[in-house]
Amino acid sequence: MRRTLFFLVTVLASAAPIAAQDPHDPDPRIVIREHVRDVIRALPAITEKSVAVHAYQGRNRGPEQTERFSRKVKLGRDGRFSVGNIAGDITVTTASGDEVSIEAVKRTTGDREELAHVQIVVDERPGRVEVRTDHDQNRRDRDRRGDHVSVDYTIAMPATASLDMHSVSGSLKVTGLRGAVRAETISGDVTAADSPKVELAKSVSGNVTLSGVSTDGDLAAGSISGTIFAKTVKAHGLDLNTISGNVKVTDVTCDRLAAKSVSGGVEYDGAITKGGSYDFNVHSGTVRLTLSNPAGFVLNANSFSGSVRSDLPMTIGGDNADRDSRGRHTMMGNRSMRATYGDGSATVTVRTFSGDIIIAKR
Repeated sequence: MRRTLFFLVTVLASAAPIAAQDPHDPDPRIVIREHVRDVIRALPAITEKSVAVHAYQGRNRGPEQTERFSRKVKLGRDGRFSVGNIAGDITVTTASGDEVSIEAVKRTTGDREELAHVQIVVDERPGRVEVRTDHDQNRRDRDRRGDHVSVDYTIAMPATASLDMHSVSGSLKVTGLRGAVRAETISGDVTAADSPKVELAKSVSGNVTLSGVSTDGDLAAGSISGTIFAKTVKAHGLDLNTISGNVKVTDVTCDRLAAKSVSGGVEYDGAITKGGSYDFNVHSGTVRLTLSNPAGFVLNANSFSGSVRSDLPMTIGGDNADRDSRGRHTMMGNRSMRATYGDGSATVTVRTFSGDIIIAKR
C-alpha cells in the first residue's frame, strides 16, 4: 500500500500543468491528475480495510492444517447471497433448486488450535443469506502477530439469485450466474464469466477479467495495480479504470465507454454505435482502436508527445489529413485534432500525454 501511495504521489508531482495544445481542449496531464486524485480520495477506506489482513500472516510458516465446513441453506431463486472474507479465495458457480451450498476449507500453517479462533458465520433471513469469516478479535488484541488462517469458499447457488462478494486478500471468481453480481477485493484477481448482469468488479492489486457479460445497464470495473480485460461484453455504459496496468477490450458493444489508465495503454476492439460516446484517457501508453465498419464518428484527439495514425479516411476541417508512406492518415505530436469519419454520428475522444493514438480497421 505504501508503494501504491508513493507511485500516485510521483504521478501527481510529474503532472504539473503545461500549456494546452488548444485553448478549448483540456491538458491531458490535468485530466490524468484529476483521475489519480479521485483514486487517492478512496485510499483511506482501502487502507482501513487492508488493516484486517494482518489477521492472516501467510501460508509458508509450517505444515498446513485444515478444517472443513459444509452447509446448505434455503435462499430462493430470487434471493440475495453475500459472502465476506479476510484471507482466501471465493469461487461461485450455479446449482439447481432454491438452496445455496456453502463449502469452505479453513487453512493454517500455524498451530492447529488457530482454526478454532476463526468462525464461519451464516446469517439466514427470508430471501437473503449472509456469510462472513470472523477472526477472534480478543485473541488478536492479545497477540498482535495475528493468526495464520485463511478460508477458501466454494459456493453453488441458484442461477437467478443475486451475489455480493468481498475479500481483503483473495481472488474472486463467478461463473454462469444470471442474477446481479458485485465483486470487490483488495489483493487478488476478479473473474466473471458468462454472468450477464455484472454490475461491479474491482480489485486494488490484481487483474479484473470480464467475459460473456450482457446488461441493459452500466458496468464498472477497476484496479489500481492490474490490467482490465473485457471480452464479449454488451452494456449500455462501461467504466474501465486502472492506475498501473492496461485496459484491453475485445468484441465489445456499448453506447458509452470511459477507459482510463495512468501507467499503461488501452486497446479497444469493438463496435462504435450511432450516437455513442467513447472517451479514452491515458498518460503513459498507446491507445489503439480497432473498429469494424463504423457508420461514423467525430474524433477529438489530443497528444502531447505522440502521433495520431488512422487507417480510416478522416476529414480534418474540410481537408484530408496527411498520409504516411503506407497511406495512413497521420498527425504528429504536441497538437490537438478534430476529424470526422463517415456520418459523424458518434463521438470518440482520445487524450494521451506520452503515447500514440492508432485507429485501425478490423
